[in-house]
Amino acid sequence: MNFLSDIQGIHIKKNILLLEYTIFQLGGPCPFLIECATPQQLKQVVAKFSENKLFFIVVGEGSNLLVSDQGVDCTIVRYFSSKPQIEQEDNIITVSASTRADDLALFAVQKGLAGLNCITGIPGTVGGAVVGNAGAFGKQISECITSVSVLVPNGEVIDEEPRALDFRYRFSRFKETQEVISEVKFSLSKGDRDSLLKKRDEILLSRKDKHPDYRKDPCAGSFFKNVEPVAPEEKRQAAGWFLDQVGSKKMSIGGAGVFEKHANIIIKKDKSCTAQDVYQLSREMFKAVFDKFSLKLEREVRLMGNFEGDTDDRIIR
Repeated sequence: MNFLSDIQGIHIKKNILLLEYTIFQLGGPCPFLIECATPQQLKQVVAKFSENKLFFIVVGEGSNLLVSDQGVDCTIVRYFSSKPQIEQEDNIITVSASTRADDLALFAVQKGLAGLNCITGIPGTVGGAVVGNAGAFGKQISECITSVSVLVPNGEVIDEEPRALDFRYRFSRFKETQEVISEVKFSLSKGDRDSLLKKRDEILLSRKDKHPDYRKDPCAGSFFKNVEPVAPEEKRQAAGWFLDQVGSKKMSIGGAGVFEKHANIIIKKDKSCTAQDVYQLSREMFKAVFDKFSLKLEREVRLMGNFEGDTDDRIIR
C-alpha cells in the first residue's frame, strides 16, 4: 500500500478481522483495511486505487452488514468519522457521508430543522443510510435529499439529483453498483426546536423499548424488509408480525438467536456465534414464513463474502 503513503490522515491496517469493524461483531479477515474520515481523504484513496487498477469495497460503520466467517480477499475502505462533519447554510445542510446518521438527525433538530427525525437512533453512517434509503414512521431519508456527491473511479466528484438515484423503499441504485458516496446535501424545513427535540426523545425511548442495544446484544437491526402492501393505499406490513406468527423469537442456531422483544432482529447471543449461524437462522426464519404464508421475505441486511448454502456469489448483496 505504498501508493497511499502521501495521503495525510488515513490509517492502513493489515490482516485485520472484520468483526472489529461491524456492529454485529462478526466477520473474518481481510488483507488490508484503509480508514479515512473526510471527503478529501476518500477522494484521494479512490483515485489512487483507480490508478493502480485495484479492487476495493467501501463500507461505513458496518451497521447493516453481515460479513462471512471466511472474510474477503480484497481491500476494505472504511469511510467513517466519529466526529460529525456538517455544514449549514440556512435550511440547507451538507454532510460528509462518513458522519453517523444519528449525529446528523441530532444536529438538524438542535438547529430547529425538520425532516430528518426519521433516522433518529438508526445506527450507521449517512452514506449507508442513503444507500439503503433508511427511515421510519413512513418517512425515508431520500425525501429531504437535494443532491448526492458521487466519486467516479478517477476521484472526480459528480453531483447527482435524487431522481437519478432510483430511490425506493430501502433501496437506491447504489445497492447495485460500486459507486462511492462522499457527501450528501439536504434541504430541510423550519420547525419548532422544542417540539422536534421532544419527538426525538420519544423516538429514542420507543427504540430503546423495542430494539436491542447493539453494544450489549450485537446485531444488524431488522433482518428482513417490511412487506409490500396488497393495495396502493395500504401501508407496508411489518415483517416482524409474520415472523412472530411462526414463533421466530424462540428460534436459535448455534450462538445466534432472535431478540426477545423483536421477531425480526437476530442477535449474537454469545461469543460462540458465527456469521454462518446468523445466516442459517435467517434462512430458517425465511422458510417458516414461506411455509405458513407462502410469502417470500426480502433481506434488508447486506451480506459480504461467501456463506455455506448461498448460491449468490456477489461480494456485497
